[in-house]
Amino acid sequence: MDRLSEILLRFSMNAQVFFSGNLCGIYPFGEADKSEGHLHLLKSGKLTLIDAKGVKTVFERPTVIFFPQATPHRIISNESDNAEMVCASINYSDGFNNPLASALPKFLHFDIEESEHLGQTANWLFEEAFHERCGRQPMIDRLCDIFLVQVLRQVLENGAVAHGMLAGLSHPQLSKVMTKIHEHPEKNWSLDSLSSLAAMSRSKFAELFKEIVGQPPGDYIMEWRLFIAQGLLKENKSVGLVANEVGYENGSALARVFRKKTGLSPKEWLDKFKSPS
Repeated sequence: MDRLSEILLRFSMNAQVFFSGNLCGIYPFGEADKSEGHLHLLKSGKLTLIDAKGVKTVFERPTVIFFPQATPHRIISNESDNAEMVCASINYSDGFNNPLASALPKFLHFDIEESEHLGQTANWLFEEAFHERCGRQPMIDRLCDIFLVQVLRQVLENGAVAHGMLAGLSHPQLSKVMTKIHEHPEKNWSLDSLSSLAAMSRSKFAELFKEIVGQPPGDYIMEWRLFIAQGLLKENKSVGLVANEVGYENGSALARVFRKKTGLSPKEWLDKFKSPS
């Protein structure tokens, strides 16, 4: 499987369009709901964005503006600016435990016209969003989901992230290693096997991995296994079965990892997830 599909199949991100049309006024986002990001697509006109620090950015070309996590920001447009917009909230199946949400920068923006594929999907989305056709809402929601995948492709292809999981997936040698880890968390990965996949020496690989991804390979594998285990536990699979699926000998070994990373046993974590209040 390719470097992005495994992550998207395990950890979904879904868009729900809540506005399309001519924007006029001041609109705050990212302050009340801490479990969703935001996607703003400027079709035409002029838009001013003000971030949490009060920094202003003006957009006057078709642009995608993406806040993967709940980040306070305001978008402003006067009537004379003629800003045509599509805005969507981004929800994650695992809340912000989703590794994609945490791997992306707080704020991304791309000129839509600089990418053929972004442009094609954006034009289709705008066509549907600005016309009242039957099935309009589910259509534009699904098109936004497709657009999100295009944005993630853009991030990987442009190397837009300097550190972390997506930076590793953008690296020509590390991407092979990380894709295999993502596909097979149950394998007994050693530094020898990982460095061999990267066609590098053990020391060089370990140094590069930590520099680009931000943590040693062993720590990354442990965190990835934990992400997968949490998803499997929510499917009501037993701790022992989950442990085997993510590469641990038994439930006790998995429980030790849970306590180390979350301070909770698998059962305590699942109970807390089901009863967040």
